Amino acid sequence: MLKEYKNFNISRTDKNNIILIGNFDGLHAGHQKLFKLAKIYSKKFKLKIGVLTFDPLPVMFFNKKLSNYRIINNYQKKILFYKAGADFIITQKFDKKFSKISSSQFIEKIIVKKINPKFIFVSNNFRFGFKRIGNVEQLKQKENVFSYKIIKPLLLKKGKKIVSSTLVRKYLQIGKLKEANKLLKRNWAINGVVEKGRQVGKKLGFPTCNIDLKDYIIPKLGVYSIKAKIVNQKKTYKGIANIGYRPTFGGKKILLEVNLFNFNGNLYNKSLNVSFYSFIRGEKKFKNHKILIQQIKKDLKQAKFDLNKS
Repeated sequence: MLKEYKNFNISRTDKNNIILIGNFDGLHAGHQKLFKLAKIYSKKFKLKIGVLTFDPLPVMFFNKKLSNYRIINNYQKKILFYKAGADFIITQKFDKKFSKISSSQFIEKIIVKKINPKFIFVSNNFRFGFKRIGNVEQLKQKENVFSYKIIKPLLLKKGKKIVSSTLVRKYLQIGKLKEANKLLKRNWAINGVVEKGRQVGKKLGFPTCNIDLKDYIIPKLGVYSIKAKIVNQKKTYKGIANIGYRPTFGGKKILLEVNLFNFNGNLYNKSLNVSFYSFIRGEKKFKNHKILIQQIKKDLKQAKFDLNKS
């Protein structure tokens, strides 16, 4: 089981090991490459693997208007860390005080004094400290002084593009879901609690459950084929989802609405994992309910076709 530390009250047995440092938003193929390399070192030197990450994401802390940005939430992140081979995670609260720490203080007072790792795994473009002054070269310069070793694999590329969280977000926002999923090496997913809505879908004959997007990145608005699981249950349901304002009904807030095929039951207040498989069409305002229902039937047919291929 993954051990979790809030800030740096780390047990002695988790010091002097391997530490991976970063935001790891999305835990994409580039991050996974870092973890695979860490597992090789872990096996060779018989060391534990730890992760130092930050909450909120620093960019969201500095830009308060950036309300929808995350590719994954903290719940998903912990599960993915565990699957990637991590033994423990340190979640540092990123606040005003922490943002003022200089790059040299970050190395000496945080990494060395609090964690004292044998190996530090970071991406080539890793930045840290006040005003992001610190970089990988500064970490390397201190290797002999503090007896740690920096491991930084080459940046992973897909074609000519560097695999990054920024690229994943871009693909999601422009509706290139397949490309985003390839970079993630899995289907992008949203995890959230089902809320009671206006029950518009039920009145139309297509009941949906509503999930607040919270601070997730908002993908291209429209209709998607999905698969969903109720948290802590094994069964997977196929379905269809709409992300948008529901312009036909004058909606003002972006919602994720999910219709599960062959499901009968109450999902209110239950936690749902919704994985996105294909982008079917963009959001559209319909003249009347009859035309909307006709389109929903077409969307359902397309979703079932796409999911049967997956």
